[in-house]
Amino acid sequence: MYPLQNLHTFAFPAYAADFLLVSSLAELQESWHSSVKQSYYILGEGSNTVFLEDFNGCILKMAIKGIELQETEEKFILKVGAGENWHQLVEWCLAKGINGFENLALIPGTVGAAPIQNIGAYGVEVEQFIDSIEYLCLVSGTIKHIRRAECQFAYRDSIFKRALAGQFIIGSVTFSLNKHWLANASYAELRELAEPSARDIFDKVVQVRQRKLPDPKKLGNAGSFFKNPIIDKALFVQLQQRYPHIPSYPVNTEQVKVPAAWLIDTLGFKGHKIGGVMCHAQQPLVLTNDGTGSGSELVALAQKIKHAVQQSFFIELENEVQLVSNAGLVHI
Repeated sequence: MYPLQNLHTFAFPAYAADFLLVSSLAELQESWHSSVKQSYYILGEGSNTVFLEDFNGCILKMAIKGIELQETEEKFILKVGAGENWHQLVEWCLAKGINGFENLALIPGTVGAAPIQNIGAYGVEVEQFIDSIEYLCLVSGTIKHIRRAECQFAYRDSIFKRALAGQFIIGSVTFSLNKHWLANASYAELRELAEPSARDIFDKVVQVRQRKLPDPKKLGNAGSFFKNPIIDKALFVQLQQRYPHIPSYPVNTEQVKVPAAWLIDTLGFKGHKIGGVMCHAQQPLVLTNDGTGSGSELVALAQKIKHAVQQSFFIELENEVQLVSNAGLVHI
């Protein structure tokens, strides 16, 4: 049995039946059928995963490293190993004068997880920088490449969560960043920056994220637990009549995005506890573990919040965090 408590930021005590450190796709390709049991889970840094209980399969811990840089007249081309830390990549790029990732600073996790989730923050999503993705196809056993246009990127979504779910293991991501950089400071707190450099934006994003989000090294959490829901404008207009100050962000001509934190806060869940699991007192989108919590308590609190939001706003929240039970992923 392999201990998992220190491999996920929610830090519930849990064990896996088997464990494999993955340092290259070719190595995994050779050992796939003999080394990995029928049930497996791919783990990066555990910042978007919660082990609710012991896992009966094999944990594949991604440790594929390396950053390869090429240049054209117009672009920087980066091929990055799936096991590289995302924030450290952002810092590495800034140090080399490669701009574009600064709005995505301090997002926890690995490079390999970034396209699956289509990570995003402060007006930027990672999809706009992705050129292609290298992955091991678990159906054919071959190493394949998929271009950005084929990835079906959407808000916190991609083909890896849909048509390719359970059929891939990402080995590297190739990014393309324009040398002619333009600052993106249109979002919330960034607007106060006057003619910012990439470093200015990076510093501000880090400052805001550290202020808003609890440090998982001090208080177990996995960041934003729920996605911001996208709803039809017709429903939004109805809600606006009851809640004139409800915030929203346009998605297209027919839909808007509503902050899940506002919905949860409006229902008074800040500071609400079930056992050792709490809805954070400053950031209601974050659920935390005080060190004594359990997976069942987390599920109970998440279900309570989800039910209350459905009853009050006719909106169904969807968890952003991956919840793993003894047999694999579960949905609340």
